[in-house]
Amino acid sequence: MSVPTALDTGEIDGTPEPTDGPVPARQTVAQRIVGFLTSWAGRVTVFFVCVLWTIPTLGLLTSSFRPEDAVRTSGWWKAFTDPEFTLDNYESVLKSGPSGDMWQAFINSLTITVPSVILPIAIASFAAYAFAWMRFPGRQWLFITVVGLLVVPLHLALIPMLQAFTNGVDVFGVKVIPDLDLTGRYVSVWLAHTAFGLPLAVYLLYNYIGSLPRDIFEAARIDGADHFTIFWRLVLPLSVPALAAYAIFQFLWVWNDFLVATVFIGTSPEVAPMTVRLAALVGSRGQDQHLLTAGAFLTMILPLVVFFSLQRYFVRGLLAGSVKG
Repeated sequence: MSVPTALDTGEIDGTPEPTDGPVPARQTVAQRIVGFLTSWAGRVTVFFVCVLWTIPTLGLLTSSFRPEDAVRTSGWWKAFTDPEFTLDNYESVLKSGPSGDMWQAFINSLTITVPSVILPIAIASFAAYAFAWMRFPGRQWLFITVVGLLVVPLHLALIPMLQAFTNGVDVFGVKVIPDLDLTGRYVSVWLAHTAFGLPLAVYLLYNYIGSLPRDIFEAARIDGADHFTIFWRLVLPLSVPALAAYAIFQFLWVWNDFLVATVFIGTSPEVAPMTVRLAALVGSRGQDQHLLTAGAFLTMILPLVVFFSLQRYFVRGLLAGSVKG
């Protein structure tokens, strides 16, 4: 058996022989993932995962229409072999009871959620524009501080915030924040959700607004526009995807919140949101599971409407500003 020479292997003096055409670049991990997801096998895999993801929702919806005895004695999948459906669960949930009225809880949730979404968006959009396109002393350190607040646990700040809302804040005997007596009022929940939603909002909007083309700002300044005009007429219309992406996050977080609402406004039916009403539906020993399924599905309707209404902006808002070029 002969030993292959350099000519046989395409090498002369240890140098590979040039090939015709450009050498294909090595695919990155992201390109491989995108290639798999766009292939036939990837589509089947994604479809299978989506089906698995929706099974709990299907079970919740099916159980909400089943009688109490059927929910207690058999799984929700039995409804397909022995169909027995009723609207009694929804009637029991929607009517007034000792734990309050579901319709009133729905209005309370809207009253809590809408300002808790608008306030951080309004403040964070101004702050993100300032951090991205305005120059002032301490800008970088202030931005680092705001983003660093993302790591502050919500549970750690509940008691200090509750004390501040109730008794004010004293620093070395000086009353920095007066006694506002905000507990039990909606404004306390608005302030709490705004405070904890601002760091993420500033970071998300900063990445988006900072990636806008500099040329449009320079053209606006040449035309005599000030910062407020540029922000109102250029930045806000161009930032709709990022604003919508954050609005979805904040809306779902506030709408599904139980802890903050319970701590700051309590469980009174006049002000309690739907999450508190759901906790009361279960009963003290969890005996009303059939009512919980109907009530839980009612609370999902509005978040689903909001998500599907804004979902076309969702991915655009998350990806925009993440890469240059």
